[in-house]
Amino acid sequence: MTAHLIQFTDPHLYGDPAATLRGIATQPTLARALAHARARHAVPDAYLVTGDLVQDDPGGYVRFRELFATLERPVHCIPGNHDLVDDMRAALARPPFVLGGHFDVGAWRVVMLDSSVPGTASGELAPAALAQLDHALGTAGARPALVCLHHHPVDMGSRWLDQVGLVNRDDFLAVLDHHPNVRAVLWGHVHQLYDGERRGVRLLSCPATCAQFLPGADEFAIDAKPPAYRVLALHDDGRLDTQVEWVEGE
Repeated sequence: MTAHLIQFTDPHLYGDPAATLRGIATQPTLARALAHARARHAVPDAYLVTGDLVQDDPGGYVRFRELFATLERPVHCIPGNHDLVDDMRAALARPPFVLGGHFDVGAWRVVMLDSSVPGTASGELAPAALAQLDHALGTAGARPALVCLHHHPVDMGSRWLDQVGLVNRDDFLAVLDHHPNVRAVLWGHVHQLYDGERRGVRLLSCPATCAQFLPGADEFAIDAKPPAYRVLALHDDGRLDTQVEWVEGE
């Protein structure tokens, strides 16, 4: 069978549902993205949320829980640099929410990594996270694997943004290189679309459910593109089909 996933990333929620980030009310744009996905796509096997669930506000987890708890599918989450990990764990400690770890869906293994480092916008995979990745990939058998984290492990061609990526990317990529079953890496953080390849592994970023960053910019700049999310079809033979859905003003 083909497994289906939907990725949302970087909602940047606040406790106040009307609060804005860079001029955008983040809760309404996330709600629109969720409604768009439910109207246009079959219910997936699971949802992925790849970090920055909140904007440094623990009250945002209440709003996140309200929006996602009704989806009737597992919601696999990892923290980003704006998340408060202890508050996140406490708020999302019960189903349908799952934090980190790995899971199998269809013929695939999906690995969820925490690359957040308190107090900094850049990311790093601690030795324990790299060991978790190596173990999850090594015990997957013949399963093709999808690896998810928050921070980008390759340059985006944007000077300011590439200063806050994954600082130990070489260690991360070295683990991937030891496991030929890895088919794709998925991340958030960059608020823009990226679709590339390295050594036969698909490299994919997802735009945010709120404001987007201008690609290729040397200095911080906002793009005019609307909120978005990514849909993925994971086929038994290891093929991956994916597309980004842009949520125009609806």
